[in-house]
Amino acid sequence: MTYVTIKATDGAGSFDAYIARPKAKNAPALIMVQEIFGVNGEMRKKCDAWAEKGYIAIAPDLFWRQEPGVDITDQSKEEWDKAFKLMNGFDIDLGITDLKATLDYIRKDEGCNGKVGTIGYCLGGKLTYLMACRSDIDAAVSYYGVGIDGMLGESVSIQKPLMLHIAEEDEYVSKDAQAKIIAGLSDKPDVTTHSYKGVNHAFSRLNGVHFDQEAATLANQRTDAFIKENLS
Repeated sequence: MTYVTIKATDGAGSFDAYIARPKAKNAPALIMVQEIFGVNGEMRKKCDAWAEKGYIAIAPDLFWRQEPGVDITDQSKEEWDKAFKLMNGFDIDLGITDLKATLDYIRKDEGCNGKVGTIGYCLGGKLTYLMACRSDIDAAVSYYGVGIDGMLGESVSIQKPLMLHIAEEDEYVSKDAQAKIIAGLSDKPDVTTHSYKGVNHAFSRLNGVHFDQEAATLANQRTDAFIKENLS
């Protein structure tokens, strides 16, 4: 496993990021944005998979301001309790600051061709949406992002392609919130939304309680095509 260190732009210190590299020397990059479990085995596997497809994949530790190196799963109550505690203590704006620092870092990487996208899940799905609103990221994909319905006013700033994957039975995003998101983004030509019937939050998390192979496969195929189209 390979990690790099990124300096925070607000002077608070520095944080680590897991990075996986492709064989190609001049490749686009993807910032992989964690769930509430930190940069765990699931996120590292996702980075490795994207590297095999020809992308630099980097996953910054966004909980470092609370506890550096969080690496937990969804397999026990103790881990869930810790994950929710970290999420509740997380500062969204500082998280975006750290993602922007990651964007600047990877764009300057000698192996990067300058094109950078981002893919996020759960908490990371919300942060990915906000990166589409607040940064010049080249493409963004949000999986079951939480809280987006309360941040639709920021969508006026979206200028690059954004794709959202929405779980229709998401226990953390009500059907009313889903409808609000879809309606609120419907007039944005750069935004595509996909809803998945009968699946719950985290339907693409391997070994997760709500993992759904059919929905995950379809969403990942759509993501692959979207990223290829917008980062080529």
